[in-house]
Amino acid sequence: MLAITRVLSRRIHGTSDVTFPKLSGFSIISPKNVEVEFANGTKFSFSSEFLRVHSPAADGKVRSIGGEKVISGRRYVGIMSAEPVGNYGVRLVFDDLHRTGIYPWDYFYELGSNKFGLMRNYIKTLQKHNLSREPPPSRRKK
Repeated sequence: MLAITRVLSRRIHGTSDVTFPKLSGFSIISPKNVEVEFANGTKFSFSSEFLRVHSPAADGKVRSIGGEKVISGRRYVGIMSAEPVGNYGVRLVFDDLHRTGIYPWDYFYELGSNKFGLMRNYIKTLQKHNLSREPPPSRRKK
């Protein structure tokens, strides 16, 4: 996971020479699903949970455990809106009120290209720290 995270981080911060195909489509299919299509015909479908836990934002209700970025309890998070950011990306606003992540189009391409490995590593990290994808039980006062 660390190697994939480093590659993604280098790309976000502009230190990679990799060229990505041009974006040809972006759609919020439902509050739980986003589709991104590129000019080379590659199409990726992302769950809102996946995008939320891989937010490029530095904050975002992150728990740091032993130096690892761990975001738990986001299985049912939804996307409320998408706001264009110039010609290079989009800011996703999630229903847990996280809104600081700007997703460049090439970041979507890298996420999609590594989606299964990233999700597998996310689940392993949660298990390692005895955390869950499920939201914590609500605390209702009686």
